[in-house]
Amino acid sequence: MTMFTEDHHAVFGVGPICSVLPIAPATYYARAAIMRDPELASDRTKSDAIDGEDIKRVYKASGQRYGARKVWHALRREGKDIARCTLERQIKGTEIQGVVRGGKVITTNPDAAQPCLGDKVNHEFVAQTPNQLWVSGFTYVSSWSGMVYMAFVIDVFACKIVSWRVSTLMTTSFVLDALNQAICQLWPSKLDKLVHKPDCGSQYLTIKYTERLSEPRMGPSVGNVGEPYDNAQAESTIGLFKTEVINVFGPCKTGGRVE
Repeated sequence: MTMFTEDHHAVFGVGPICSVLPIAPATYYARAAIMRDPELASDRTKSDAIDGEDIKRVYKASGQRYGARKVWHALRREGKDIARCTLERQIKGTEIQGVVRGGKVITTNPDAAQPCLGDKVNHEFVAQTPNQLWVSGFTYVSSWSGMVYMAFVIDVFACKIVSWRVSTLMTTSFVLDALNQAICQLWPSKLDKLVHKPDCGSQYLTIKYTERLSEPRMGPSVGNVGEPYDNAQAESTIGLFKTEVINVFGPCKTGGRVE
Protein backbone atom coordinates (compact mmCIF):
# COMPACT_ATOMS: atom_id res chain seq x y z
CA MET A 1 0.00 0.00 0.00
CA THR A 2 2.85 2.36 0.76
CA MET A 3 4.43 1.73 -2.63
CA PHE A 4 1.10 2.18 -4.41
CA THR A 5 0.51 5.48 -2.63
CA GLU A 6 4.07 6.57 -3.37
CA ASP A 7 3.60 5.85 -7.09
CA HIS A 8 0.19 7.54 -7.47
CA HIS A 9 0.01 10.34 -4.91
CA ALA A 10 1.17 12.92 -7.46
CA VAL A 11 -1.97 12.23 -9.52
CA PHE A 12 -4.64 11.44 -6.93
CA GLY A 13 -3.18 12.93 -3.74
CA VAL A 14 -2.32 11.15 -0.50
CA GLY A 15 -5.62 11.86 1.26
CA PRO A 16 -7.97 10.42 -1.41
CA ILE A 17 -5.80 7.31 -1.83
CA CYS A 18 -5.65 6.67 1.92
CA SER A 19 -9.40 7.14 2.21
CA VAL A 20 -9.88 4.25 -0.23
CA LEU A 21 -7.04 2.03 1.00
CA PRO A 22 -7.04 0.78 4.63
CA ILE A 23 -4.10 2.96 5.63
CA ALA A 24 -3.92 6.24 7.53
CA PRO A 25 -2.06 9.20 5.97
CA ALA A 26 0.22 9.39 9.03
CA THR A 27 1.16 5.74 8.52
CA TYR A 28 2.02 6.39 4.89
CA TYR A 29 4.19 9.40 5.70
CA ALA A 30 6.03 7.46 8.42
CA ARG A 31 6.72 4.51 6.13
CA ALA A 32 7.72 6.76 3.24
CA ALA A 33 10.22 8.57 5.49
CA ILE A 34 11.76 5.22 6.48
CA MET A 35 12.02 4.23 2.82
CA ARG A 36 13.99 7.39 2.14
CA ASP A 37 16.13 7.06 5.27
CA PRO A 38 16.34 3.52 6.79
CA GLU A 39 17.98 4.94 9.92
CA LEU A 40 14.58 6.31 10.96
CA ALA A 41 13.24 2.76 11.35
CA SER A 42 12.62 1.32 14.81
CA ASP A 43 15.15 -0.94 16.50
CA ARG A 44 12.88 -3.92 15.94
CA THR A 45 12.64 -3.23 12.21
CA LYS A 46 16.42 -2.92 11.94
CA SER A 47 16.91 -6.13 13.91
CA ASP A 48 14.36 -7.95 11.75
CA ALA A 49 16.22 -6.90 8.61
CA ILE A 50 19.50 -8.34 9.93
CA ASP A 51 17.87 -11.52 11.25
CA GLY A 52 15.99 -11.97 8.00
CA GLU A 53 19.21 -12.09 6.00
CA ASP A 54 20.68 -14.66 8.41
CA ILE A 55 17.53 -16.79 8.17
CA LYS A 56 17.63 -16.78 4.37
CA ARG A 57 21.35 -17.63 4.40
CA VAL A 58 20.92 -20.65 6.69
CA TYR A 59 17.85 -21.83 4.81
CA LYS A 60 19.70 -21.63 1.49
CA ALA A 61 22.78 -23.37 2.93
CA SER A 62 20.59 -26.28 4.07
CA GLY A 63 19.48 -26.90 0.50
CA GLN A 64 16.10 -25.37 1.34
CA ARG A 65 15.38 -28.30 3.67
CA TYR A 66 15.33 -26.66 7.12
CA GLY A 67 12.16 -25.45 8.77
CA ALA A 68 11.84 -22.92 11.59
CA ARG A 69 13.15 -25.24 14.31
CA LYS A 70 16.33 -26.26 12.52
CA VAL A 71 17.04 -22.76 11.22
CA TRP A 72 16.74 -21.53 14.81
CA HIS A 73 19.13 -24.20 16.11
CA ALA A 74 21.62 -23.44 13.32
CA LEU A 75 21.62 -19.74 14.20
CA ARG A 76 22.04 -20.57 17.89
CA ARG A 77 25.08 -22.69 17.05
CA GLU A 78 26.53 -19.67 15.28
CA GLY A 79 26.12 -17.69 18.48
CA LYS A 80 23.24 -15.53 17.22
CA ASP A 81 20.79 -14.69 19.99
CA ILE A 82 17.36 -14.76 18.39
CA ALA A 83 14.12 -15.86 20.00
CA ARG A 84 12.37 -18.73 18.30
CA CYS A 85 9.05 -16.87 18.30
CA THR A 86 10.78 -13.96 16.54
CA LEU A 87 12.17 -16.30 13.90
CA GLU A 88 8.79 -17.97 13.36
CA ARG A 89 7.17 -14.53 13.04
CA GLN A 90 9.61 -13.56 10.31
CA ILE A 91 9.27 -16.85 8.47
CA LYS A 92 5.48 -16.67 8.49
CA GLY A 93 4.25 -15.49 5.13
CA THR A 94 7.57 -16.15 3.37
CA GLU A 95 8.55 -18.94 0.99
CA ILE A 96 10.72 -20.61 3.64
CA GLN A 97 9.34 -24.11 4.20
CA GLY A 98 11.11 -27.19 5.51
CA VAL A 99 10.80 -30.41 3.57
CA VAL A 100 7.92 -32.69 4.54
CA ARG A 101 7.52 -36.40 4.27
CA GLY A 102 5.43 -37.93 1.56
CA GLY A 103 2.39 -40.16 1.48
CA LYS A 104 1.92 -43.74 2.63
CA VAL A 105 2.80 -46.86 0.69
CA ILE A 106 2.50 -50.33 2.22
CA THR A 107 5.81 -52.14 1.81
CA THR A 108 6.04 -54.51 4.79
CA ASN A 109 3.24 -56.99 5.43
CA PRO A 110 3.23 -58.74 8.84
CA ASP A 111 3.16 -62.52 8.85
CA ALA A 112 0.91 -63.65 11.71
CA ALA A 113 1.96 -67.26 11.13
CA GLN A 114 5.52 -66.50 12.20
CA PRO A 115 6.13 -66.50 15.97
CA CYS A 116 7.26 -63.21 17.49
CA LEU A 117 10.49 -63.21 19.45
CA GLY A 118 9.25 -61.15 22.41
CA ASP A 119 9.59 -57.44 23.04
CA LYS A 120 12.63 -56.63 25.18
CA VAL A 121 12.56 -52.90 24.42
CA ASN A 122 8.91 -52.06 25.18
CA HIS A 123 9.09 -48.60 23.56
CA GLU A 124 12.11 -47.64 25.71
CA PHE A 125 14.55 -46.63 22.97
CA VAL A 126 17.41 -45.75 25.33
CA ALA A 127 21.03 -46.92 25.18
CA GLN A 128 23.81 -45.97 27.60
CA THR A 129 26.66 -47.08 25.32
CA PRO A 130 27.20 -47.74 21.60
CA ASN A 131 26.20 -51.18 20.28
CA GLN A 132 23.78 -51.74 23.14
CA LEU A 133 20.56 -51.44 21.14
CA TRP A 134 20.11 -51.67 17.37
CA VAL A 135 16.86 -51.11 15.51
CA SER A 136 16.12 -52.03 11.91
CA GLY A 137 13.66 -50.99 9.27
CA PHE A 138 13.38 -50.34 5.57
CA THR A 139 11.74 -47.78 3.35
CA TYR A 140 11.12 -47.22 -0.34
CA VAL A 141 12.31 -44.63 -2.81
CA SER A 142 10.24 -43.99 -5.92
CA SER A 143 12.96 -43.36 -8.50
CA TRP A 144 12.60 -42.65 -12.20
CA SER A 145 13.83 -46.20 -12.86
CA GLY A 146 11.22 -47.79 -10.61
CA MET A 147 10.70 -48.59 -6.93
CA VAL A 148 13.83 -49.10 -4.85
CA TYR A 149 13.88 -50.41 -1.27
CA MET A 150 16.49 -49.44 1.34
CA ALA A 151 17.15 -51.38 4.56
CA PHE A 152 18.94 -49.84 7.54
CA VAL A 153 20.44 -50.94 10.85
CA ILE A 154 20.64 -48.07 13.36
CA ASP A 155 22.52 -47.72 16.64
CA VAL A 156 20.10 -46.09 19.10
CA PHE A 157 22.88 -44.59 21.26
CA ALA A 158 23.79 -41.92 18.68
CA CYS A 159 21.00 -42.50 16.11
CA LYS A 160 23.79 -43.61 13.77
CA ILE A 161 23.12 -45.64 10.65
CA VAL A 162 25.41 -48.63 11.13
CA SER A 163 24.70 -50.32 7.82
CA TRP A 164 22.37 -50.17 4.84
CA ARG A 165 21.47 -52.10 1.71
CA VAL A 166 19.49 -51.33 -1.45
CA SER A 167 17.32 -53.70 -3.47
CA THR A 168 14.55 -53.68 -6.04
CA LEU A 169 12.74 -56.51 -4.20
CA MET A 170 11.29 -56.71 -0.68
CA THR A 171 12.96 -59.98 0.23
CA THR A 172 14.61 -61.34 3.35
CA SER A 173 18.00 -61.42 1.65
CA PHE A 174 18.41 -57.66 1.38
CA VAL A 175 17.45 -56.92 5.01
CA LEU A 176 19.71 -59.81 6.04
CA ASP A 177 22.58 -58.27 4.05
CA ALA A 178 22.20 -55.05 6.05
CA LEU A 179 22.34 -57.03 9.30
CA ASN A 180 25.40 -59.00 8.15
CA GLN A 181 27.22 -55.80 7.29
CA ALA A 182 26.52 -54.37 10.75
CA ILE A 183 27.66 -57.58 12.49
CA CYS A 184 30.85 -57.79 10.42
CA GLN A 185 31.81 -54.26 11.40
CA LEU A 186 31.84 -55.27 15.08
CA TRP A 187 33.19 -58.79 14.72
CA PRO A 188 34.96 -60.23 16.69
CA SER A 189 33.70 -57.76 19.33
CA LYS A 190 31.30 -59.16 21.90
CA LEU A 191 27.69 -58.94 20.78
CA ASP A 192 26.10 -60.96 23.58
CA LYS A 193 24.84 -57.79 25.33
CA LEU A 194 23.44 -56.26 22.15
CA VAL A 195 19.67 -56.16 21.65
CA HIS A 196 18.46 -55.97 18.07
CA LYS A 197 14.90 -54.80 17.38
CA PRO A 198 13.42 -55.09 13.88
CA ASP A 199 9.75 -54.60 13.08
CA CYS A 200 7.12 -57.33 12.70
CA GLY A 201 7.41 -57.53 8.94
CA SER A 202 7.65 -60.97 7.41
CA GLN A 203 11.16 -60.21 6.13
CA TYR A 204 12.43 -59.90 9.71
CA LEU A 205 10.63 -62.96 11.13
CA THR A 206 11.98 -65.57 8.73
CA ILE A 207 14.08 -68.49 9.91
CA LYS A 208 17.18 -67.19 8.14
CA TYR A 209 16.98 -63.82 9.86
CA THR A 210 16.32 -65.18 13.35
CA GLU A 211 19.07 -67.78 12.99
CA ARG A 212 21.53 -65.07 12.02
CA LEU A 213 20.66 -63.18 15.18
CA SER A 214 21.32 -66.25 17.31
CA GLU A 215 24.80 -66.94 15.87
CA PRO A 216 26.57 -64.02 17.61
CA ARG A 217 24.23 -64.46 20.62
CA MET A 218 22.43 -61.19 20.00
CA GLY A 219 19.16 -60.62 21.83
CA PRO A 220 16.30 -60.27 19.33
CA SER A 221 13.28 -58.15 20.25
CA VAL A 222 10.03 -57.91 18.25
CA GLY A 223 6.90 -56.11 19.40
CA ASN A 224 3.27 -56.27 18.37
CA VAL A 225 1.80 -56.19 14.89
CA GLY A 226 0.10 -52.91 14.08
CA GLU A 227 1.58 -51.04 17.06
CA PRO A 228 2.38 -47.50 15.79
CA TYR A 229 5.17 -46.86 18.32
CA ASP A 230 6.68 -50.34 18.25
CA ASN A 231 9.65 -49.35 16.05
CA ALA A 232 9.38 -45.58 16.39
CA GLN A 233 13.14 -44.96 16.68
CA ALA A 234 13.91 -46.66 13.38
CA GLU A 235 11.03 -44.98 11.58
CA SER A 236 12.01 -41.55 12.87
CA THR A 237 15.71 -41.85 11.99
CA ILE A 238 15.15 -43.40 8.57
CA GLY A 239 12.37 -40.93 7.79
CA LEU A 240 14.58 -37.99 8.69
CA PHE A 241 17.48 -39.32 6.61
CA LYS A 242 15.18 -39.97 3.69
CA THR A 243 13.47 -36.59 3.89
CA GLU A 244 16.62 -34.49 4.22
CA VAL A 245 19.11 -36.51 2.17
CA ILE A 246 17.64 -39.12 -0.16
CA ASN A 247 14.68 -37.12 -1.44
CA VAL A 248 16.86 -34.04 -1.93
CA PHE A 249 20.01 -35.49 -3.49
CA GLY A 250 18.78 -38.80 -4.84
CA PRO A 251 16.99 -39.59 -8.14
CA CYS A 252 13.58 -39.59 -6.47
CA LYS A 253 10.10 -38.81 -7.69
CA THR A 254 8.10 -38.62 -4.46
CA GLY A 255 8.37 -39.31 -0.73
CA GLY A 256 7.25 -42.47 1.02
CA ARG A 257 6.65 -44.35 4.21
CA VAL A 258 9.21 -46.00 6.46
CA GLU A 259 8.50 -49.61 7.36
